[in-house]
Amino acid sequence: MLAAFFIEHLFSPQGQLYFVSVVLTVILSITLHELAHGWAALWQGDDTPRTTGHMTADPLTHMGGMSLVALVLVGIAWGQMPVNPSRFRHRYGHALVAAAGPVMNLLLALVGLTALALWVRTAGQPEETWQRNLQFFLLTFGQMNIALMLLNLIPVPPLDGATVLSELVPAFRRFLAGLQNPQMIFMILMMVMFVLAPSIFAVANSAVAAYLALWGLQ
Repeated sequence: MLAAFFIEHLFSPQGQLYFVSVVLTVILSITLHELAHGWAALWQGDDTPRTTGHMTADPLTHMGGMSLVALVLVGIAWGQMPVNPSRFRHRYGHALVAAAGPVMNLLLALVGLTALALWVRTAGQPEETWQRNLQFFLLTFGQMNIALMLLNLIPVPPLDGATVLSELVPAFRRFLAGLQNPQMIFMILMMVMFVLAPSIFAVANSAVAAYLALWGLQ
């Protein structure tokens, strides 16, 4: 599970640096992830994100206190952006708005990893501790954002992947409509995360290694 992975690395040789890097990454990434939903909703004609006061850079607005506490204690966090799909102008507006969040995570990963690659290619490995720590943060930032993208694409409510797939596949939408028990959905989500979390992080690490290899970095 994500919590087990988080705790495992907390007590690694770079545990404290990893802890700080993950917390900062997740707070920044979830905030921008939710804002991406909001920007997409506004583009689709829904001003709900603005009228509810969610078009802000304040992490508390998007994550809430419980999410921030859970992030610090066990490495699990979540966010929310209120939207009204009935106002979307495009037939697949809901899918587009849902997809905007994972796309933002992909863009953030590319920005972080590209900055890291350019830095290492031009200046090499720095001697100063703070610069090494910053490079480690950029690496963690890229890894975590790819993991967040993959996690959010899992087709289980309330994750974005479920919304995208339900909008594109009517049969899946009917299947979700039959799941009326919120506790059942929560249990399914927890089981899926428990099974897939190690694979998600493994894929994220492989993707980071492959991207850095394109820059000639190992």
